[in-house]
Order: sequence, then structure tokens, then C-alpha cells
Amino acid sequence: MMKVEEISVASCVPFSGNPFKVRDDFDMELLVQSVLDYGVMFPIMVRPLDGGKYEIVSGHRRVHACEKAGIDKIPAFIKSMSRDEAVIMMVDSNLQRESLLPSEKAFAYKLKMDALKRQGKRTDLTSDRVGPKLTAAEISDDDSATQVKRYIRLTCLIKPLLDLVDEGRIALGPAVELSYLPDAAQKAVYEYYAENEVTPSYSQANKMKKLYADGLLTPDALTQILVQPKPNQVETIKIPVDFVRRFRPAGTMKEWQDFIQKACEYYAKILRRNREKGAR
Repeated sequence: MMKVEEISVASCVPFSGNPFKVRDDFDMELLVQSVLDYGVMFPIMVRPLDGGKYEIVSGHRRVHACEKAGIDKIPAFIKSMSRDEAVIMMVDSNLQRESLLPSEKAFAYKLKMDALKRQGKRTDLTSDRVGPKLTAAEISDDDSATQVKRYIRLTCLIKPLLDLVDEGRIALGPAVELSYLPDAAQKAVYEYYAENEVTPSYSQANKMKKLYADGLLTPDALTQILVQPKPNQVETIKIPVDFVRRFRPAGTMKEWQDFIQKACEYYAKILRRNREKGAR
């Protein structure tokens, strides 16, 4: 059984290549207050580095909360482990968090898959329509092998498009298809979105992918696909995700949409009630 030790917060360094973001959001405010009231309830996990430093394997948010709260000591499990062992532990401990962004899952799954490959584990046992099938039990407890593969494909997107996936403006399906395009074509898709606020459907993204595979995806062909109206396309209103998180920190995109809709309906009732009172 590992011993809990008190280490300096200043000696803790972020995990190199950590795909999970530490956000200064409402949840962090709650964590800071909890640390101030009760201290750090669960020790972090670190591995020793040279020079008296410790690489955080699990507990980046707790370390950041201590920094914000002005606390200079934190309880920790100190465990010597290889880089690959640390990667697997870091990914597994963070995948349990709620409201992970698609980009966080994408790079986390890729990190773990690469670590498993270096350890000699097979991650390409069979094939499916998306590509080499991963052993889902090795990579994820929640997502299927095909879904893991889809997420890993997102790491091939340019950052502006990946940001749109995180914001819920591009669904996973079309995002995966876009990931097969070269960077120049992906940039053109993003520039079209920036100018017109229109993202491609799965069908449109799939057409681009097929044209590219056949060597026929010219700038004109890409534009012709993008200008085609999508079925059931409706006007949308942009609301920053970080703004919604202030009021409902956790949730899927569908849950956030329901929350916004109910909030609008509730506010409309208040306005209607106030107008009725004013008319009396």
C-alpha cells in the first residue's frame, strides 16, 4: 500500500502532453472553495522527476485549485513508473470526468493507444468499416471500438475545425470524414464557415472525402459541395459554450440545448406575467 506524503505544490509540474484542459470555470470555483474549507480530500498521484520535481499523473485540477487558494502543500502518492505506465494511468483517471470535450477524448485515446502499442499490446485485431478495429476493452470502458477509432481520427483535424467540434457546431460523423482531407482543404472548409457560419453535413463531408481519395477535390469542387443547402437546415443563434457552463457546468450538447430552451421558456413566462400585471 502506497504511503501518502505532503509535497510542495510548487514542485508539481503538469503531465507532458496532457490532453485534458484545466478550466477556470464554475466547477473550479467550487473546487477552490472546497479546498479552502476542507483541504484536498483525495491525494494526487505523481511520479518523481529529476531536481526534486514531480510530474502530475492524476490531480491537475486539485493542484490548480491549491495554487488559486494559496495553499503550498498537497497530499500525494509518489510512484515511480515509466512514461507509458504514467500515460495509461493519467488517461484512465481523467476519462471518468463528466463533460469531456471531444478533443480531450481524441488525444487521450491516441496517447493511450500509442502507449499500449509501445508495450506490445495489439490494437488492430480485426477490421471494420471505419478502419483498423481497436480493442475497446484496452482503450475505453465506455466507448465501443468503432467510437474510439472515430475519436482518434479527430486528432487529424486542424485546430479551428476541432474547436468547432468541441463547440458542438460540427458533429462527430462529419468531423471524422473531414479528418481525411489535407490541411489545405480543411482550412478552406473552416474559412467557408467563418464567412457563412455554415458547417458541412455528413453527406457533404463524405463527398469531399471521396473526391479527395479519387484526386478530384479541387477548390471549386469543394465550394460547390459547401454551397448546397443541407436538408432541414434552420437558422441558429451562437451562444459561447463557456457562457452556458457558468449556469450549467456539466452536460452534453443536447442537455445544454434543453437547458437553454427551458430557460427561455421560463423567462418568457415571467415577461408575460409582468405584462399582465401591468395591464391591470
